[in-house]
Amino acid sequence: MRYILVIGALVGMASCGGGGRSSGVPSATGQISNACQAANRSAASPELCGCVQSVANQTLSGRDQSRAAEFFSEPQLAQDTRQSDDPSSEAFWLRYKSFTELAGQICVPVA
Repeated sequence: MRYILVIGALVGMASCGGGGRSSGVPSATGQISNACQAANRSAASPELCGCVQSVANQTLSGRDQSRAAEFFSEPQLAQDTRQSDDPSSEAFWLRYKSFTELAGQICVPVA
C-alpha cells in the first residue's frame, strides 16, 4: 500500500514527459524535480520531473515541497501522512493531493 501512493502520483503525472520547453510543457528545477530524478523510476524523465516541479512551484510552499520530496525516497512516509489524524498532516495531504491532481492535468504529453 505504501508504494501505491508514490506510484499513483507518478502514474498520474507520467503524462508530463511529452517534450521540452518548446512544446509548451512547463519546466522548472527544485527539490521535487531533484527527488523525482533521483528516484530512478522508469517514468521519471527530466521533462516529467521538471513539469511536476513547475506545478509544485505554483501550488506548494517551499516547506510543503520539502515534505513532498521526501515521499520519493520514503514511500512509507506518504502512507503515514495520508493516514495521520494530526490536523497539520491532514491539511498538508489535501494540498499535496490537489498538487498531484493539477500536475496530472497540466503535464499532458504533446501528441
